[in-house]
Amino acid sequence: MHFDLIDLGLFRHTLECGNITAGARRSHLSLPAASARIRAMETSLGIALLERNRRGVQPTPAGQALLQHARLIAQQVERLQYDLGQYAQGQQGQVRLLCNTAALTEYLPELLAAYLVAFPGVSVDVQEQPSLRIVQAITQGIADLGIISTAAPSEHLQVRPFRQDPLVLIMPLAHPLAAEPSPRFVDSLVHGHVGLAADSALALHLEEQALRLGRRMQVRVRAEGFDGVIRMVAGGAGVGVVPLASVRRWEGVLPLRWVALEEDWANRRLQLCARDFAGLPGYAAALVERLGLEE
Repeated sequence: MHFDLIDLGLFRHTLECGNITAGARRSHLSLPAASARIRAMETSLGIALLERNRRGVQPTPAGQALLQHARLIAQQVERLQYDLGQYAQGQQGQVRLLCNTAALTEYLPELLAAYLVAFPGVSVDVQEQPSLRIVQAITQGIADLGIISTAAPSEHLQVRPFRQDPLVLIMPLAHPLAAEPSPRFVDSLVHGHVGLAADSALALHLEEQALRLGRRMQVRVRAEGFDGVIRMVAGGAGVGVVPLASVRRWEGVLPLRWVALEEDWANRRLQLCARDFAGLPGYAAALVERLGLEE
């Protein structure tokens, strides 16, 4: 099997355009040259890749598999060109990191700052997304690294432990739930909540859990960040669900009570994920090493 990038680009363009003539034009090849390349690919494999008819071409099952690989390789080539372009501009590399709300707010600021000091030629593109979307993005090669909850299915990815990140229910001292020994998340749904932005990863996660219980969250107000949620809750605006790490900063400072949620989804562990840790560039591998240091 001897394919080059021109072959794979031609094959992809042909199927995206629906016929060999348009695929050849998009690939900047003559029609005879394009037809010869596709025949050579099929001969090399010993199987048909295209079904030809009056309306154009359709992929065979083998052709569909090759198309998926051709698209993935094209994405990798684009990333290669981008990364090398960054070198030409004096920048040594960029790491694309996706994470959930808690990781972005509670754990990453100091870790990323220390990493960027140690690697002055590297930039980090950090985006907040729910864990399931992160898994999809890493699988598709859109990002280098992700930080996800163990609740997200990730068997096809490589994972490493990052942090323990349990969620707790917080309430004002005078709130009715404060008198309960072990209030649950479902108990909180009859009360007004202080939440994060509606599109934040944790807000989406909590709304999903409420819907699974056949309920909707009553969000009275939304705050920017966990500190905002905690301060509003302490001021009596409602109850909230936040990571334990964020509450620890305010213990003994604000008048509130917190209880650990017993639901499995709330006993979270965060983990690093990648398609292949060994295949990461050196500067990205250095970030993995730094993030993997447990506190």
